[in-house]
Amino acid sequence: MEQVKCLIIGGGPAGYTAAIYASRANLNPVLYEGMLPGGQLTQTTEVENFPGYPQGTQGFDMMEDIKKQALRFNADIRNGVATKVDFSKRPFTVEIDGSTTIEAQAVIIATGATAKYLGLADETKYAGRGVSACATCDGFFYRKKRVAVVGGGDTACEEAVYLAGLAEKVYLIVRKPFLRASKVMQDRVFATPNIEVLFEHNTIGLAGENGVEKAILVRRQGEADESKVEIDIDGFFLAIGHHPNSDVFKQYIDTDEVGYIKTNGISTHTNVAGVFAAGDVADPNYRQAITAAASGCKAAIDLERFLNQI
Repeated sequence: MEQVKCLIIGGGPAGYTAAIYASRANLNPVLYEGMLPGGQLTQTTEVENFPGYPQGTQGFDMMEDIKKQALRFNADIRNGVATKVDFSKRPFTVEIDGSTTIEAQAVIIATGATAKYLGLADETKYAGRGVSACATCDGFFYRKKRVAVVGGGDTACEEAVYLAGLAEKVYLIVRKPFLRASKVMQDRVFATPNIEVLFEHNTIGLAGENGVEKAILVRRQGEADESKVEIDIDGFFLAIGHHPNSDVFKQYIDTDEVGYIKTNGISTHTNVAGVFAAGDVADPNYRQAITAAASGCKAAIDLERFLNQI
């Protein structure tokens, strides 16, 4: 059985940044990249809001840059997914791909979160060509254009208001006859003149030659007065939630009701001493590459201090 000081699970901005810091601290980290090496950013087109790229860069290219920086300091980066863990005692054991087992003195969980989608084939077809799950990441590209946001909770309302400051027109597509969002967020939506709320509408498809050009909706689906509606849009934003990739750890690690890993105060410590969490798997609020990278830095520093104290 292989034994390591520092094991990092997940290869997005949090995991790679943790690997940079842990490598420079001579901890010889081993990092398993998970199901999506590079994380969600590899599925994004242009990134304009990450410091150090004044002209912007492609999400895939940026993650390759961060990975190369970790490799420069001799981080051991491997393909593989954590399929089983035992955090009941140290050293911790982590099973990779149902076969390889690693023993680690300390672990950083950086497995990220996965955006929830409606399940339409068109969402995949137009990925990176008008479909997005992050308004603050991609909204800038829709200045003076028409966009739609799907969802009825606080996140959807917040993203609709944010986009309304950039876009010419925002449709908020809500499948229920009411918003689930808090009263203050509802008030902001209704007070924003270029947001139109489409209650009792379900999206059944997207269309367009060179990217998204329209959304195909059904109003009052299943009712006697059901009708088909088409709206002209340039961007389609999903805001129906994220699923933190924490399921494999839940036997040992405390999470909130959604599944986000709970950390201790401003640190990255979890409820298990020696296990740390960084990035979107522990962040229900910001979910940005820069905040994920910052928490990866914190996790590596917290881990180094932990090892120095045992």
